[in-house]
Amino acid sequence: MKLKILIDCLKKYYPYAGTSLQYKNEWQFLVAVILSARSTDEQVNRVTTKLFNDYPDVISLAEASPDEVSKLIKGCGLYRNKSRNLVKLAQVLKEEYGGRIPPRWESLLSLPGVGRKTASLIWGTLFGYPAFPVDTHVYRVSRRLDLARGEKVEEVEQELKTRIPRDEWLPMHHRLIFHGRQLCLSRKPRCRDCFLQEKCPSFGIL
Repeated sequence: MKLKILIDCLKKYYPYAGTSLQYKNEWQFLVAVILSARSTDEQVNRVTTKLFNDYPDVISLAEASPDEVSKLIKGCGLYRNKSRNLVKLAQVLKEEYGGRIPPRWESLLSLPGVGRKTASLIWGTLFGYPAFPVDTHVYRVSRRLDLARGEKVEEVEQELKTRIPRDEWLPMHHRLIFHGRQLCLSRKPRCRDCFLQEKCPSFGIL
């Protein structure tokens, strides 16, 4: 499939693709992104409403106990690990960065609970750096569409960055996620309903 055709098709079908996470500032966005792993955006929005009401900023969460936080985010997957990481994260940001999120890539990756995908999304969304976050949806869909063939997430990310124009990196991240959630599902992809079926190299073999 020609790359421009694919980009245009996804852009046309998902014109408003973007994050569904609800947040009011950089700190809340970081917390929401961390909570979104192994959970839906809808569920994250439900728990962050309560979480941000009790702990609205870095300082307040840095003084919380993981047990208190875990009760508020229980609806999210891996909530016990996430609660510990969120408290540690708040403490690190308070003590080392004055309560602000560091814009440097290496600093982001060193934060508790922040992996490559989260750091990449923060880097691109909050600081405007060129980034192509690769989550499970982006990994799966890009390989099915033959946009990338790497086995590792880092390999897929580099292939996507090489093939796709830089100004489309973050928009394509969101469009591939939308496609993975709505049509190109993990276990039972809706190939017969897909607007890319005539162009997709994986159509008929999944």
